[in-house]
Formats: sequence, structure tokens, C-alpha cells
Amino acid sequence: MVLIRIAYILSAAFFFLVFLLPVNFSLAFEKSLRSSDGVLIAQPIGPATSADMIALAPTTKDELLLFWEEKDLYVESATRYGKPISQVAENMTVITAKDIQDMNAHTIVEVLNRVSGISVDFPMDFGSSSLFHIQGSEQRHVLVLLDGVIWNSLSEGAAETRAIPVRTIERIEIIKGPGSSAWGSSLGGVINIITKEVGDTNRPSGTLSASYGERNTQDDSAELSGKVKGIGYYLFAGHRGSDGLRNNKYFRTDDFYAKVNVPLGKDVSFGFTAGYTEPHLSYGELHAEPPVSPLIFDLTSKEIERDFFATAHLDAKLTKELKLKTSFYVFEHKSGRTDELYLPTILPNTVFRTSVFNWKEKTIGGSARLVWTHGIHAAVLGADISHGSLDQSAQRTQMGATMTSATTPDLDKWALYLNDTITINKLSITPGLRYDYNNISGSFTSPSLGATYKLAERTIARVSVARGFTLPPLGWSSGSGLFQDPNPDLKMESVWSYQGGIETGLTDYLWLKLTVFEHDMKDEIQKSPADVNGFYGMVNKGDVKRTGYEVEAETAPFYSLSLKTGFSSARIAPEDVTKNPRDTYSYNVGLKYDDKKSLMAQLFGNYVWWNLAADQGARYNTFVWDFNLTKKIFSTDRTTTEVYAAVHNLFNASYFTLNTYPNPQRWAEAGVRFKF
Repeated sequence: MVLIRIAYILSAAFFFLVFLLPVNFSLAFEKSLRSSDGVLIAQPIGPATSADMIALAPTTKDELLLFWEEKDLYVESATRYGKPISQVAENMTVITAKDIQDMNAHTIVEVLNRVSGISVDFPMDFGSSSLFHIQGSEQRHVLVLLDGVIWNSLSEGAAETRAIPVRTIERIEIIKGPGSSAWGSSLGGVINIITKEVGDTNRPSGTLSASYGERNTQDDSAELSGKVKGIGYYLFAGHRGSDGLRNNKYFRTDDFYAKVNVPLGKDVSFGFTAGYTEPHLSYGELHAEPPVSPLIFDLTSKEIERDFFATAHLDAKLTKELKLKTSFYVFEHKSGRTDELYLPTILPNTVFRTSVFNWKEKTIGGSARLVWTHGIHAAVLGADISHGSLDQSAQRTQMGATMTSATTPDLDKWALYLNDTITINKLSITPGLRYDYNNISGSFTSPSLGATYKLAERTIARVSVARGFTLPPLGWSSGSGLFQDPNPDLKMESVWSYQGGIETGLTDYLWLKLTVFEHDMKDEIQKSPADVNGFYGMVNKGDVKRTGYEVEAETAPFYSLSLKTGFSSARIAPEDVTKNPRDTYSYNVGLKYDDKKSLMAQLFGNYVWWNLAADQGARYNTFVWDFNLTKKIFSTDRTTTEVYAAVHNLFNASYFTLNTYPNPQRWAEAGVRFKF
């Protein structure tokens, strides 16, 4: 309670100082912090000076400058307004379109599996279901956004990202830790997926890509962007599919995406996006026998999913210092799954039980924000509002008897938020405050306070304290399972988060980042014990503390070779002294060769120690290695043709958290990419 009160007092004090600072004090810094057009100048960790470049051959000056500039990307997720990442107090990682292309990724999960601090459940088959944790959080605690659209399920809370085509992505901004003061429900972190921009030339440009791998695994796509009579556009169409690499799984989806931007004047622009995807998948065949199950059984599961979203935005520059940004969206998700259970030793060739599940979710929402940049300030005042509806049903037929369950709740939300980035020479201070209200669990206030300080030319220190929350899923509060009792009294899970760290360029060749964290969560939602009839509910039960640290390092290219590595450790300690803490940790290692002319190759290894109970039959005490190779075979002034290949699970490692769903062994694929 003392820490909470201190944080509230500090937040209030900084808001008082922010908006009562004299204007002449602000103007004193304006010349040094702004370019001639009024745009904030980046405060980089720092490109090396000319003197630093002496005697650094064979690495060129351009290579080093590029390396350090990548560390100072402009990002928007922390405060919902673009600023240099060196002014972001939160622990943030950015994945670019180039990173995604180099790893020849097919899904978001493949990309996130390479990020320190993120652990992925079931990274098994091509397009299979996979969920992720940040610094030991639960899957439902991680907010996923695509073009500002919340991708998390209303029913279960987690975000299933297999339907998102990765080749439409410009970058992914990841906040590790709560982002509630800007985004609302995001106790564990934020994954903000930002799609590619429209074209800016009358001559169209684009990419044609096709790959083929074992078990008829395919990923084909076409991209086109340009401008017609001042109207910019970006178009995408793709197909992904596989006959399944293990247990007779399969995956098929057709993806479509479009983005258009229309200038309505010198200072006003309008744009819209639309996307549609329709995955068909089988989870394969699950076979279990004692001791995993008291009976020998086989289970098959198939699902059809449809996702559609559309957004519209209007941006206007009202004055030199004031901008208005508005957006609206609609998101529809439909899916149906059928499970069939067989007991071959009792009822040969007969379906013992059939279960059918259907989900229909629709959310309509919008946001508006004013951005004020003046002197040392970059302040954002905004509002979010949305209405979501869930229509969920389940039916089980077993030996002639049928059981059904259905729920149709609505979720209405609105929020107001305010934050500022105050930059005074080497110091950036970021206070934030947000108020959220919803018709299910009430209101929540999320303050935050962070700061960065430039200790040296290429050294930044970061510290932040934030309060965050996650909404209870509608399926848990209204009751969506066949044996699940609804609990309308579920409270929001909340957290106080404390993080600090340092990011430095120790030498011209090495970048290092160290982060320590503590997340104190209250009112964790857990599954209650089942009664004699098998019915259970979800309840708020106990507190959990997650503590740990992350270490990340990366080298600048030396003879075209660079190394990237990371280590993350988290201790998950329940308040209940009868439950033992669980220690988890992970390693990421990447070795990359890129001559920046015609050849790129990389080897990446991932290791996660889940520390699961032995009776789950999990196997994960090993590295899983992937190898990627890209070769430019032909190029002109306007076109480039590349071939690429990948070998996944290079050394046939067994890595799974459930022995009934083993991961694929080594498999290979190859493809071609034509850019024009």
C-alpha cells in the first residue's frame, strides 16, 4: 500500500509540474530540441562520430551508422504518438519488416518466438494454434493490436494470431509489462502490429513471393503499392497451407488486405484499411493412454475460422503545435470447431462423444486523440470507446445424450487518457494516466511514470512504475463451457509493475541492454475445483509476484557477420505459501551473415526452461535451431530476384509442453521472391 500511495503522489506531482511549467522555460529548450519544421529531433543512443570511425576497417562507417540508427527507431506504442525509442521508459522491442523477411516467417508466433522475454506455447506445426507469455504472464494478459484493432478474444481473453499475414507488417512494437495507461487492458504487455504504408510514387512497386516445403507446405503472396492521382494504396493477397508436419494436422487460409490513403488538403488526410482471412485447420490426431489417461482414447479436432476487420482514420493538423487523430473500426470473428472422441478398446470404429463449439464475436469502436507538441512537451489527450458482442454455444452428444450451453453477453467500454513526454536536454520524463470503465467489471485507474536519462553518448538509463489491469474474459463471467458455471462477480486482475534498466553501446561494435522487473499482481483468476457433477467456475484467488531480469546483446557487423543473443529469467511466486515458486528462463542466440549485396544467412536457436510438472510428459530441455538462407540471383535498377531456403528444427530436437502434441521434426522449404 505504501508503494501504491507513493506512485499516486509522484504521478500527481508530475502532472502538476507538467502543465504549470512556464512557457518561457519551454521555449528555452525549443531551439535545441526541434528541427525547423517543428518536428522533434531524435535523441539517439547515438551514431558514432567521425573520430570514432578511424581504424575500424573492414566495417564501414555506413554499417555502423545504420546499426546505431536502428536502435533509435521512432515508435508510437508507449504514448500513442511517435517518438524516438531512446525516450521510451518502458521495456520495448521492435521487430521490422526486414527482420521478418530475413527469417522467412509465416506466422506472428514464429517472429515472437525470437524475442527475449516472450515464451510461446505449442510452437508446433505450420499454422497451428500458439499462444504467448511475456515475462511469465498468462496469455490473456497480453494485448494484441492490428492497425489499432484489438485482436484478443472476447470469450477467452487471449489473442490467436495465426490468421494475420506477416508479409503485410511494417513493424511490431512490443511493450514488456503493462501498457494500461495508454491502452487499457494489458496487464502483461502490448504487442502492437503496424502494417505497411501506402505507396508514394505513381510507378507501382511490389513483391511476388512463393515458397514450397515438405508435406505440401506453401506460402504464396502478392503485394502492390503506389499512388494514383495523389491517392496512395497498398494491396495484398496471399495463400498459406500445409498438409501437416505431424499427427495429420493441416492448415489452409486465404488472406486479403487493402490500405488506401486520401489527402483531403495540405493538413488533412483520410484513410481506410480492410482485411479478411479464412483459416481451415485440423488440430490433428491426439492419442493418449495410461498414465496420461486412465483409458486409451483418440481425439480429432477440426475448425473453420473467419476474420474480417475494417478501419477508417482522419488526421488533421489544426495548428503548428496541435494535431487531431481519429479512427474507427469494426472487427468480426467467427469460428466453429468439432471434436470427436474415440475409445478404440471399448467401442471400436464408433464415435464415443462429439462436441461442437461455435463463436461469433463483433466489436465496433473508435478513438480520438489530440497531440500537442510545444517546447519540451509532447502531450497526448485521448478517448477510446467500443461495443462488443459475443454469441457462443457448445453442444456435446455422448451415447445418445445431448448437453448444450449458450451465452450472449455484451461488453461496453470507454476510457479517457492523458500522457506527456517532457524532454529536458538529456532527461525525458513520461507521466501517464488513464481511466477505464466497462459494464461488466466497473472502472479502473491506471497511472504510470517513467524516465530515461542519457548517461553518455551511447548509454541510456530507463526506469518506470505503472499500474495495469486485465479484464476478465466474457466467457468466464457469463459461463460458456458445458461444465462451467458463470461468475459475474469476477474482478479485474491488477498489477503494480516496476522496471529499470540500462541500454548502452559499450564499444562501436557492441550494444547491450539489461532490464530488471517486478510485477505484483492481485486478484489472479483461477479455475475452482470441480464439484461432484464435474462443474467448475473461475474465481479471483490470491496474489502472484513475478520477478526477474533480461539481458540482450548485439554486435555491429564485422566482416559481414553479427551476433545477437538474449537471456530472460522469471520467478513466478504465488502468495499461497503452500505453492512453490516456479522459475523459468530462456535463451535466444542468432548468428547472421549479410554482405548487403547478394547473400544473407542466419542461424537461430531458442531454449525455454518451462519448469513444468513431470507428469505432463513435456520435453523441452534442448535448443531448437532454424537456418535461413537468402541469395540474390538477378537485379536491375528496378527489379530484384531472390531465392531463399529454410531448414526448421535443424537437429531434430524434441520440444513440447504436452506429450500428446509433439513438435515437428526437421523439415525444409525453399522459395523465390521477385521485387519490382
